Amino acid sequence: MASTAGKVIKTVGKVIKCKAAVAWEAGKPLVIEEVEVAPPQAMEVRIKILYTALCHTDVFFWEAKGQNPVFPRIFGHEAGGIVESVGEGVTELAPGDHVLPVFTGECKECIHCKSKESNMCDLLRINTDRGVMISDGQSRFSINGKPIFHFVGTSTFSEYTVIHVGCIVKISPEAPLDKVCILSCGVSTGLGATLNVAKPPKGSSVAIFGLGAVGLAAAEGARLAGASRIIGVDLNPNRFELARKFGCTEFVNPKDHTKPVQEVLAEMTNGGVDRSLECTGNINAMIQAFECVHDGWGVAVLVGVPSKDAEFKTHPMNFLNERTLKGTFFGNYKPRTDLPSVVEKYMTGELELEKFITHSVSFSEINTAFDLMHKGEGIRCIIRMDG
Repeated sequence: MASTAGKVIKTVGKVIKCKAAVAWEAGKPLVIEEVEVAPPQAMEVRIKILYTALCHTDVFFWEAKGQNPVFPRIFGHEAGGIVESVGEGVTELAPGDHVLPVFTGECKECIHCKSKESNMCDLLRINTDRGVMISDGQSRFSINGKPIFHFVGTSTFSEYTVIHVGCIVKISPEAPLDKVCILSCGVSTGLGATLNVAKPPKGSSVAIFGLGAVGLAAAEGARLAGASRIIGVDLNPNRFELARKFGCTEFVNPKDHTKPVQEVLAEMTNGGVDRSLECTGNINAMIQAFECVHDGWGVAVLVGVPSKDAEFKTHPMNFLNERTLKGTFFGNYKPRTDLPSVVEKYMTGELELEKFITHSVSFSEINTAFDLMHKGEGIRCIIRMDG
């Protein structure tokens, strides 16, 4: 760390020039550019990113097919890094600390943060349209004086980034950042949806709709909870064998059946599964996930984000027959309070992260990560910032 410490002393309070992958236009390959990263202002932290990963959310907003296009922009929100410097008022973090940036925050002061039942911080809740810092409405990134916009307050596709302190989780320096970086979004979302919201009893049956990264994390949560049957539901049978590593015991491809998948699952489980988790955002899958749970005690949890015009339609009797429908955001984890314990689950061997990481590329090859996701290959691709 001596060289890092030396660099910290030289750069504190100064603009840092570094490499960043800039999205100049929607859907166009990212370009590695030299950007200027301003020092952190009050309640902000500048971080040296060591590893970052590509999440489907990055791709969704990079394509900008159904949202407000905000460009030029630096994407990225799953990452691990080291604090380079802190702004005024930051007391809980110091240069050299190992951290995970998170797309949603925890101010610890608002009504949500003070509630034991919510993690939806009023101040730092995810905002995909905002491309600037909340303190002054300005970007900390620029190229030749022209601002480059932030993404969900993190922008980790840059060697250095500036983030509000409430969106930064301090973790053990013993935790390998190239592994635990994936806990800052998708894995925690799926894992927490199962452990914190669905809460399957030991020996129960669980259906997972969608076997992407979030769905596999939900299955991992069911495995940790001791579910006896974990049924993966997906239209892509190529995902089934991989899903066995995450605890899935059997699979259903809706294309293989003429009857609705909720009926198939009810027949397989003597009336319905005990818990289900919907991890695709497809409105039909959401309805199926609810209607496939057992009456009397069944709980369905919606994890995927639907299209803005989607409408959830089901007969009210499904509720009157004592089925429960819940939603979750980031697995109901309060980032700063709860994520260190999730990292600890990995450190003790309870939670396995290596199996989520199927590819690794250097920073200069970041567009390869986008290509892999478009092809549906692998689960998580780690991007090494030193390459």
